[in-house]
Amino acid sequence: MFIIRSVTSNDLNDVYELSKLVLFINLPPDKEIVQNKIKNSIQTFRKPFKDLHKNYYIFVLEDLETGNVIGVSLIHARHGTDSEPHFFLRVGQEHKFSSTINTGFIHGTLKLGYDIEGPSEIGGIVINHAYRGNPEKLGKQLSFIRFLYMGLYPERFSPVIHTELMPPLDKEGKSPLWEAVGRKFLNMDYHEADILSRSNKEFILNLFPSDNIYVNLLPVEARDSIGRVGPDTQGVKKMLEGVGFKYINEVDPFDGGPHYRCPLKEISSVKNMQHGRVELGAKYLEDQNDKVLIQIPSKNHDFLATSADINFKNGVISLPQNLIQELKLDKDFETSFIYLD
Repeated sequence: MFIIRSVTSNDLNDVYELSKLVLFINLPPDKEIVQNKIKNSIQTFRKPFKDLHKNYYIFVLEDLETGNVIGVSLIHARHGTDSEPHFFLRVGQEHKFSSTINTGFIHGTLKLGYDIEGPSEIGGIVINHAYRGNPEKLGKQLSFIRFLYMGLYPERFSPVIHTELMPPLDKEGKSPLWEAVGRKFLNMDYHEADILSRSNKEFILNLFPSDNIYVNLLPVEARDSIGRVGPDTQGVKKMLEGVGFKYINEVDPFDGGPHYRCPLKEISSVKNMQHGRVELGAKYLEDQNDKVLIQIPSKNHDFLATSADINFKNGVISLPQNLIQELKLDKDFETSFIYLD
């Protein structure tokens, strides 16, 4: 059985090992940074800072059978401030026409932009490779837990939710767009720029081209990577589109990965979130169940939820007996849930 809960200081080693599997700015493979992120998350769950930019919520997926943390996801309550802007490349078009020769062209363009009153950002989903393909759809659970939490506490987040998806990379793991543009203006490789941008974004504004970048002047590999997602991200893209996220014609200035957004209130999982009372003595019928992600009260964690098959009727939630026993539930409680199917 699996639970998803708020991170604790005891999870440091497991989360650090997970951070090595995928390169994320918000969860880099640096043990000291991961430790500080965990400390921040513990504080944020208990008493969020008034400055949303400081708040990170880290969720971990635990295998109760082994006691190991085998997955992680996170929310950054605000991505983009006056001191740390959210940078992007706007994907657009420029129309050119010559009446003399009666010829016109439509040129694809990229133009640097930034946002200092940014949205909340979801990201950082990582799952231990041994658990990929699990029938419990653990990746979906890690993604949807953020929607459940934001639906419960909308005042802690920006009205709009943002996410950046990983683009296709070449055989050496390099970004074709970075090699075509970024390297030529910043004189460093992709990973150097990525690391530097975690603590200082001034160099992006002052060194990156400020005028239109004409896409047709770029190598075909770079052109084809703009706004696209890599093969490992196709499932995430489909899932996000399924709950209401849309591509906003913006991409990451370093690798060209697409940016997706959706108003918090319009995310279908949030719109359809249900509230009810778990009654431990209520009869559970297997042929009338719904697959959900449900919040569970916990004495040991600031937030805890699990995937469950439930019956829901007239505000009453009934659970299967094995789940009640596994979670050691001993009294009725009010709760909320979102549908997974």
